Order: sequence, then structure tokens, then C-alpha cells
Amino acid sequence: MKKIEKGFSVVELMIAVVVIGSLGFVGWLVFNRSNTKTASNNNSSNTNTQKSTTDGSAAELIWQQTEGGWQATKTPPACPDQPIMKSPVKLDKATSILYPGQTRGGNYKPHGGFRFDNSANDDIKVTAPIDGFIIRGSRYIESGEVQYMFDVMNNCGVMYRMDHLRTLSDDMQKIAETFPEPSGGDSRTQQVSPAVYVKQGAQLATSIGFIKSKNVGFDWGVYDYRNQNEASKSASYQSAHANNKELAYYAVCWFDWLSSSDEATIRQLPGGDSTSGKNSDYCK
Repeated sequence: MKKIEKGFSVVELMIAVVVIGSLGFVGWLVFNRSNTKTASNNNSSNTNTQKSTTDGSAAELIWQQTEGGWQATKTPPACPDQPIMKSPVKLDKATSILYPGQTRGGNYKPHGGFRFDNSANDDIKVTAPIDGFIIRGSRYIESGEVQYMFDVMNNCGVMYRMDHLRTLSDDMQKIAETFPEPSGGDSRTQQVSPAVYVKQGAQLATSIGFIKSKNVGFDWGVYDYRNQNEASKSASYQSAHANNKELAYYAVCWFDWLSSSDEATIRQLPGGDSTSGKNSDYCK
């Protein structure tokens, strides 16, 4: 009778090594796939976070202009807490304020603006006062100089318009170059499609106004499409501005939308228009 030997033969040992190695490889593969899936989910989450904004704006514009006015295609996010906006310029060089909602130069102006009579045109830098989508713009010639205008819509339903920008930032210039060649007196806006997102604080312009006439200033209007302003609720106002509902019915006193310190500074400055002064249908 043959004696039974203890332990494994060489063949048995090799088989055991192969089996153990295979089990280890399968375990590593399962673990690696699990980690890869987790990383993929994390990356997807990061991408979504980057697409959203601090004020709740979606990754794409939800407002459309219709025959009945501006309408949201879905429930708008809430507007930022006070202050809703930051001043688009440093106020230390401002010499006067153009009040929104007054007659200037024989025409009614829903927008306001800033003047910097003691500064050079390129001393003033303009930044975005709130996050938003650039939806329209224009480049045109006035008084022999090229001027730029842009409309920017925040998804909460607030739009601002900047006009009389003279030299744009590189990013804004790229957008302006898609507009028709500038011509005298034709400031009709062109749609920016798709709308271009711009963050609060981003530089819009590095120079403003007109050099030849030494006019250093720019226009700024703010329009709240969530509700009509109080002035537009009177029959006389509606009759006087029936042809400009989009702006006149929704313009606001943007002084109230800035920090308390900036509002105080602005209200202490003189009115920039020699005739209307500080008269305003919106600013009380």
C-alpha cells in the first residue's frame, strides 16, 4: 500500500496560485470600477455646481420677450438679498448723478447715469453690477464717435442697460464685433444669440463717454420685470409713455438697490441734468 504524502504536489500548488490570483484580480476590478463610478458622479456634481450661480440663476436664460412683454419660461429664482446690486463704478470720482425717470434733452429717460467731470474718459472702469445674460447690444456712432450699449438679464427677472461705453473689455469686444458696422444715429439693438453669461464684477468697459466733447459719463438703467413700477399705474403716465412700455413701465430707482453707503453717496451728489436736477418718477 502506497504511503499517502502530506501537502500539495507541484501541479496542485500552481492551480491554487492561479485561483487565488484570479480572485484577487476580480476583487480589484470590482473595487476599481466602484471608485471610478464614484469619481464620475463627483465630477458630474462639480460640473452642475459650476453651471449654477450664487443667486440661483439657471445655466441658461429663462426669459423671453413676447408680444405681452418679458415672460419667464419657468419659475424664476429669487433675486439676491439686499443689496441686489453692486455699483458698476467707483463713486469717489463721480461729480453728479443722472436721475432715472426724468426728462433730459427734451426726451423722457427711464434710465439714469453717472458723470465724472473731473476725470479722463479712460479713468473710469465699468463692471457688471449683478450676474446675468447679455441678451442684446448695439454699436453706433454719435457725435462722430463709436459708442456701445448692452442689455443684461438676470434670471430672477431684473435687466440692466449700460450705454455710452467707449472702450470695451476683450470679452465684450468679441460680442460687439458680431453687431453690424456702426452708423450714425442708428442705435437699434441686436440680439445676442445664444445669450452670453457675465458674472457680477466682470469688467465691461475701460473707457466711457465722448473724448472730442470731453463728456465723461455713461447711462445706467435697471428694469424689474417682476412688477410694474408705481409711476406706470397712473393713467397720465401710461398715456405719456405708451410707446415705451418695455422700459418706462418697469424702470426702478437703482439707488435703492445698492449698499446703504453707496446709496448715501449717490443721494448726496448733485443732479446731473441742469433742468430736471433730482426730479424723478422713481426716486423719492
